Amino acid sequence: MNDDTKWMRSALREAAKAASRGEVPVGAVVVYQGKIISRSYNQVEGKCDALAHAEILALRRAAKKLGRWRLTGCTLYATLEPCAMCAGALVQSRIDRLVIACRDPKFGACGSIFDITHEKRLNHRVEVAEGILAEQSRGLLVNFFRAKRKNRAERWPSG
Repeated sequence: MNDDTKWMRSALREAAKAASRGEVPVGAVVVYQGKIISRSYNQVEGKCDALAHAEILALRRAAKKLGRWRLTGCTLYATLEPCAMCAGALVQSRIDRLVIACRDPKFGACGSIFDITHEKRLNHRVEVAEGILAEQSRGLLVNFFRAKRKNRAERWPSG
């Protein structure tokens, strides 16, 4: 097993925590010098905070751990392609590398809808790798939203 797979497995464990708490199952870990220095999962519902995405929370914790906001030398592993807000935070924090499990065709901002991580007009670009444990991540998301739709249908049957 290579390191990207190892770290993405940790991010998937975070995503599973999110799902178990009724949050969209997205997890993120930040790795620096071969060690996880922060980890998080989506907490938008629990915190009533639209900014409480896994990536933002993991970046904040990594900055606190390192005692600096510039996260050069770090890699962020995300189970789903970051949105525009999170992609902007990756650029602002000077993350070196982003590893994505699967793309997000509705909100993805690292190559799907937008490509903020490679925008030439910005002062920093992020190396992006993708496809690590994509099926596992996609499975978590599909199962989560399938269960949500089923619960909604049971509460409000069509008539």
